[in-house]
Amino acid sequence: MRERTRIGIVGLGTIAQTIHLPILSKVQDAEILAVCDLDRSKAEFMAKKYNIRRAYSDYEEMLARETDIVGVDVCTSTYTHREVALAALEAGKDLLVEKPLARTQKEAIDIAQAAKKAGRKVMVGMNNRFRPDSMILKSFIEENELGKVYYAKAGWLRKLETANPWLTRKEKSGGGVVLDLGIVMFDLAFWMMGYPEAKEVIAANYSHNTKGVEDSSIVFIKMKNGSTITIESSWSFETGQDFFYCDVFGTEGSGSLNPFRILKRMHGSLVNVAPASHDTPQVLYRKSYENELRHWIGSLRGLHPVISSADDAVHRMKIVDAIYASAKTGKSVRLQP
Repeated sequence: MRERTRIGIVGLGTIAQTIHLPILSKVQDAEILAVCDLDRSKAEFMAKKYNIRRAYSDYEEMLARETDIVGVDVCTSTYTHREVALAALEAGKDLLVEKPLARTQKEAIDIAQAAKKAGRKVMVGMNNRFRPDSMILKSFIEENELGKVYYAKAGWLRKLETANPWLTRKEKSGGGVVLDLGIVMFDLAFWMMGYPEAKEVIAANYSHNTKGVEDSSIVFIKMKNGSTITIESSWSFETGQDFFYCDVFGTEGSGSLNPFRILKRMHGSLVNVAPASHDTPQVLYRKSYENELRHWIGSLRGLHPVISSADDAVHRMKIVDAIYASAKTGKSVRLQP
């Protein structure tokens, strides 16, 4: 029997309890050696529930004692990501950090540089890349089935989760809906398009029901190669239900997520060539995390490089900083190479 890869989890909030712990506890190649949360009783309860050996309330103590841990899964609030990541990297651990990696590009650069210095791998949780429909559409784009991709639009409209009040406190979250939902969508759009170099950003942010952070955002990004992306994200759009979408347009076809379609011009007509899928949005959501977390464990075992690296996150945070600068001034922001 192969030796299992030993990991630790820091932060036992909603995402850890509903996604990371249930999935990682069932990955055959992984063993959760320790968990950590500021609330010791919560850490001890979760350790007992998932038959995990040790529980901590201090991540530095966990890093010092658990020398067998190879990878650390950081599920804490965004404002602690930098300090936890730097400590884990200094301890020689590879990382998975839930999105966003940091509050600003400067913090993201600090983590990326520390990872290079330590020779460690950092993966950032961008689970939508791991949706089955996303991966299929990406493969069609990479095979040039849609021709030259020149436009993508994506959005996520979802009511604010009251379970995480720190999301609306700028000093802790770094921003509002842009860093909660928007960053996920423009990561997906950039990834679909092959990460073209961005040239210019113009954004409008709104704060209808929040103070200090934006609750709605509309962003237009122009690339050096002439392609464009639009992103909308909101906690406050008055819509009937939560909505998530990503549409990609090429010279020979187009692709959509939710609903899943891949339209290609054949013999003068547009034909939907997407494989049939009967997965519900809930199933796709679950599968995205299962694929992501298994990919991370595979990267820890040296089977493949990480997808959604710290360098990718630095690129995303450069766009985030430009979005806030444009929204504040009401002018477009040109990006420096």
